Amino acid sequence: MFSLQTIFGKGNQFFGLLEQAATAAADSTKALYVMLRSNDKAPALDAFRHARERERAIADKINEELVNSFVTALEREDIEALSSALVRIPKQVERFAERYTLATRLLEGIDFAPRAAMLEQAALVVAEMVRQLRRMKLEKMRVLNDRLRSIESEADRLMLELYRDLYSGRYEGQQMFLIKEFFEILEKAIDRCREAGAVAYQIALKNS
Repeated sequence: MFSLQTIFGKGNQFFGLLEQAATAAADSTKALYVMLRSNDKAPALDAFRHARERERAIADKINEELVNSFVTALEREDIEALSSALVRIPKQVERFAERYTLATRLLEGIDFAPRAAMLEQAALVVAEMVRQLRRMKLEKMRVLNDRLRSIESEADRLMLELYRDLYSGRYEGQQMFLIKEFFEILEKAIDRCREAGAVAYQIALKNS
């Protein structure tokens, strides 16, 4: 039997849960950057799996709370959209990490760390945008959204430079394919951050 507090609760727990999800996503990008900086020939995947497990557990909790809460601080569709967008970030990061551990020998000398640093920056901006949803300060959200777009634009520019380098003939076929694939996975992870940030920004626009 539900209590009145459960049925007519303020729904503020969703802010905390979404913040936890954004933090888990950012933690996964930090773990990736640390892994790529370490140059470990046999990197462990524990940190990435833990981040994914945290993200899934939080998403399940959000779904449970949506069922049990009559009133929510944000629209249900917005909560679901943001939760779904945040889950995709560590999923993409783990995809990179899993494949990277299988191909370290073939990728020796290729430095993915600078791009991973950009990904971490993007995830940290997303985490801050999610925290700002409690306040709904549109100007602050606009600044953060612009910063996220700037990171994405720079990542797009670097991808064009990468393609130019790849097609210059410096790399043999298999290595060229792998370099292209891994940088594109990182690029997609940055896109996932951009998508999550766009959802958070739209929520702020609707509620400011």
